[in-house]
Amino acid sequence: MQVSLLYGRSGIRVALPVDADVTLIGKPEMPRLDDPVTAVRQALTRSPGSDETPGLQQIADGAASACIAICDITRPVPNQLFLRPMVETLVAAGVPLDQITVLVATGLHRPNLGDELAELVGDPWVLENVKVVNHDALCDEDHIDLGRTATRQTPIKIDRRFVQADVRIATGLVEPHFMAGYSGGRKVIAPGLAHADTIRTFHNHQFMSNPAAANCNLDRNPLHEEQLEIVARIGGAYALNTVIDEHRNLSMVNFGEITASHREAVSFIERYCRVAVPRPFPTVVTSAAGYPLDKTYYQTVKGMVGAMDILQPGGNLIIASQCGEGLGSNAYAAAQTTLTRLGPEGFLRSIRDKPFADIDEWQTQMQTKATQQGNVYLYSSLPPESRALTGVMISDDLEATIRASVDASACKRVAVIPEGPYVIPFVQDPGSPGGPWG
Repeated sequence: MQVSLLYGRSGIRVALPVDADVTLIGKPEMPRLDDPVTAVRQALTRSPGSDETPGLQQIADGAASACIAICDITRPVPNQLFLRPMVETLVAAGVPLDQITVLVATGLHRPNLGDELAELVGDPWVLENVKVVNHDALCDEDHIDLGRTATRQTPIKIDRRFVQADVRIATGLVEPHFMAGYSGGRKVIAPGLAHADTIRTFHNHQFMSNPAAANCNLDRNPLHEEQLEIVARIGGAYALNTVIDEHRNLSMVNFGEITASHREAVSFIERYCRVAVPRPFPTVVTSAAGYPLDKTYYQTVKGMVGAMDILQPGGNLIIASQCGEGLGSNAYAAAQTTLTRLGPEGFLRSIRDKPFADIDEWQTQMQTKATQQGNVYLYSSLPPESRALTGVMISDDLEATIRASVDASACKRVAVIPEGPYVIPFVQDPGSPGGPWG
């Protein structure tokens, strides 16, 4: 049997052992919008909840400025479909073109520049007519200090270009997220447009170790709760949310008040992205979702964590991720160096009491969740010097690694998750009411 995994831009074909008992785990077939351009324009004219809810032109009527936040290059958001219609709608409402800013919500990631920025925006007209800039989380003067959140005392420092705009719009992709439950909506603002102090606080050990800070969970999720409070503190915002299928086709789009529209998008995607299986597997093969997510090892951790809940304790989790740009940031490499020097338990002890996480060390902390569950093998294009810092085992031959894992397993069961972290499998309790395995 052969399977295709998302890997880089072109994917990778993998032959599985003939004696393997293979379970292919993917989303149920998702709807595909036949006319995405029309769907976007229709979404901009009405908001979720009521036909009487105003669309973007009514919202922007009389506004003097607008800021549109977009995700950075690590997310395959179809910006080319909606940025120009959104800008044109704002202009039709009277907002001057030179007072519209497209702000790349980089969080603490590197800026997107040159050809990469053109690829991200996806529309030359937007780049030629609108100011497009990158958020810089380390630039103090770019942010407004709005105090702290009430319960957890997270500093609220958000990019002033967004906060001070008359019309604030977050755009993005709604998909599973291994810390915040789901991406999109409020997450584009924080951490996307937040100062390093804000990001480093709600990515510290205390937040990351909370069991509610998990894939596909918003209930009592501490990151989600902080994000909602931050949105309220800046005076609210609007959001254009997109959902795509496994072939990156637009499956759903909506626009409206940020919390309500995001909740509607979550209700849509969760019917597809959460997939029940009857039991854990001794061998799990997954991906890091291909380009652009698998450009770095940093992002690869999402694929590990997304698959770990169906891994039999002590089993083998095998992940394919191209990692064409290497490990990630220098700060992340430093965190991985600490991990390999101290080991997982020593690393966790070293960060436990920090109120501010060191930049990107939260990804190393999340990796330990997967490696504590079982053995993690990485198939990638990383050079030898970077491989030593991954903290996992390396596979030079993906098929041979799978073969060895199957040979070592008594039951030969293998789970394959081609889309990686875009699909979150879980073990269904056989006795749960209505469970498919009951």
